[in-house]
This record gives sequence, structure tokens and C-alpha cells, in this order.
Amino acid sequence: MKNNHLKQILFVSVLMIMAWANSQQNALIAKDAELTLVAADYKFTEGPAVDKDGNVFFTDQPNDQILKWSAEHQKVSVFMKPSGRANGLYFDHDGNLLACADEKFAIWRIDSEKNVTVLIDEFEGKNFNGPNDLWVDPMGGIYFTDPYYQRPYWERTQKEIENERVYYLSPDMGSVKIVADDFVQPNGIIGTPDGKKIYIADIGDKKTYSYDIGENGKLLNKTLLTEMGSDGMTLDHQGNVYLTGDGVHVFDKKGAELLHIPVPQKWTANVTFGGENQDTLFITAMNSLYSLKMNVRGVR
Repeated sequence: MKNNHLKQILFVSVLMIMAWANSQQNALIAKDAELTLVAADYKFTEGPAVDKDGNVFFTDQPNDQILKWSAEHQKVSVFMKPSGRANGLYFDHDGNLLACADEKFAIWRIDSEKNVTVLIDEFEGKNFNGPNDLWVDPMGGIYFTDPYYQRPYWERTQKEIENERVYYLSPDMGSVKIVADDFVQPNGIIGTPDGKKIYIADIGDKKTYSYDIGENGKLLNKTLLTEMGSDGMTLDHQGNVYLTGDGVHVFDKKGAELLHIPVPQKWTANVTFGGENQDTLFITAMNSLYSLKMNVRGVR
């Protein structure tokens, strides 16, 4: 009798967990929405970023190009080629596209006419490992991750900077400093629109952390969000964190997993919200770009 009672309790608990999971999925994903293939036949898609009009820009790094999905025309076209083998992208507050120009170990600013300004390409006289992903805070300062991934198009075969760090480029673009130096391999990065918190993935250690943001870009109170790394990441207006790798995993701000979105590719590299209302999730995965209509929207 006792065992039967425990089995009943366990069964009810499982049903409650399943019901909770379903409710979370229903709360986040729009009714009857399905993952949609937007474009394919690239080599490796990365770095999606949305502009003020909801257009989504993303990279095809092996083919050295930045592409643009038009919110108005619902089509993808080439925005810029060559692109410095751009990886992560983000828009600054003036509408310029910022790019981690991996081939040049640099952060580029690209204006609407596709003119390029090199914001930074070295630290203390040494080339960066390869700026990978970035986020712009409300003041205009840029946080960026600098892991080392040996590229076939590089002439160098080893690091010039031993540690793989997170840096902060000041709003006036006049100085850069180390803000996190204890990662195995930092990768994805995203911050909250109020500029108070930032999330950084240590993909090399399979962990993602949150920090409080202090004065002058300083990072404080490192806290483990989840024991899962991430390539790229984004946030929705509820403060949920979207991590990538095996599809897309969504966590609340306390680290509870709310949702897993399977993607039919070996690797999901990055994610952002786009479209006119920023309520469509755009996912870069291997050779493709996918979209999924959501009940939540992105934030900047």
C-alpha cells in the first residue's frame, strides 16, 4: 500500500511538471507557430543582430559575408562581402552595425554606406585572439568576448594573448580594459536594456554566468546561471535568457529552464529577435537561418 501511494504521488508530480512545462512553452511560443526555414545553403551562419526597423543581419563566416533579412520584403540578400570574416554582430545607438571582424582580430563599425571604421584591433600591442560576440550598453560602451579558435585563413598558429577574456571598450572608444579574466573560453554575451546586468557564457567550461554592472563598465557579483555554455544568446522582454548549442534553451533569470526549442541541425550558433514587432525569434544554425513566432519580444 505504501509503495502504491508513493507511485501515485510520483505520477501526479510528473503530470504537474509536464503541465508546467507545457504552460511555459505555450506562454513563450505563439499559438500554432512552427519553426520555419528562412534561408539555407550557406556554410556556417552566425551573429544575428536586429536594427531599429526589425531587419535581421547575420553572417556566413566561411563565405566572408554579412547577409540581411528584410522585415518589409521577407527576403534575404547580401549586405556586405567581404566582411572581415565577421562573426558576432550588434547595432550601436546610432544605427551603425558593429562586427567582430575575426579575420582582422578587430571590432569594426560599419555605417549605412558600408564604410568601415576600425574601433579596436589590439590590446597592449598584441593582436586579440579573435573577438567573437559583443553587446552595447546604454552608454554606448562595448563588451566583447575574445576566445581563441584557430582559423584556416589565419597565418598565425598560436595566441599572442594567453588568456581568453572579456573586454570593455569605453563609450568614447578611447580605452579598453579587461572586465573578466577567469574564463576557459568566453563566447556568447548579452546585457539587459537597463544596463544593470550582463550574461556571459563560458562555452569552454559549459557554464553561463550573470554579473551586475557597476561604474565604468566594471562587472560585479559573478553568479552561476546554469551549467550550460552557449555560442550566442539573447533576451526577451520578460528577462528570459536564450542559450544556443543543442537547439535553443530558454532559462528564466533565476536559472530555471523553461523551454527547449529543437533545431534540425548539428549545431545552433546564435539567436535574436527580429521583425517589425521584434516578436519573431531568428536562429542561425549551420548552413541555415530559421524563424519562430513568439508571444514574447526582444529587447535592446
